[in-house]
Amino acid sequence: MFKRILVPTDGSDITQKAIATALGLGQAVGARIYGLSVKEPFPYSAISEMQPTPPQEFLDAQDRIAAARILQLQQACAAAGLVFEGHTVEALHPWEAVIEYAQGQSCDLIVMASHGRRGVTALLLGSETQKVLTHTKVPVLVVR
Repeated sequence: MFKRILVPTDGSDITQKAIATALGLGQAVGARIYGLSVKEPFPYSAISEMQPTPPQEFLDAQDRIAAARILQLQQACAAAGLVFEGHTVEALHPWEAVIEYAQGQSCDLIVMASHGRRGVTALLLGSETQKVLTHTKVPVLVVR
């Protein structure tokens, strides 16, 4: 059964459902939980000197936000009695970071949330979960 479960977190309410599901499954099968929070890179552009937020301030804020998400997951795992390992990474495309991390840690399941968007909304907004499903070889449990 599953022994290494990856839970990517973006701090959203829907992600909390995925976390709860992953923790319940982890308890049932005695799995280790891996948490991942992906930080946005600074949006450099030709007019970056006119950006309202200086690069270092932006990067520091991203670090704080990602660390807080991982800490929240770590605390939930501790309360559930689960072994936890968490990381933050910077990536332009979160879905690629999720797949790469899952492979690097030999995860055998990824538990992700989905907003369940359909039609043009899903097409325009895209879906990190859909991209992970499309490109990974690791099983994915989608929580709505």
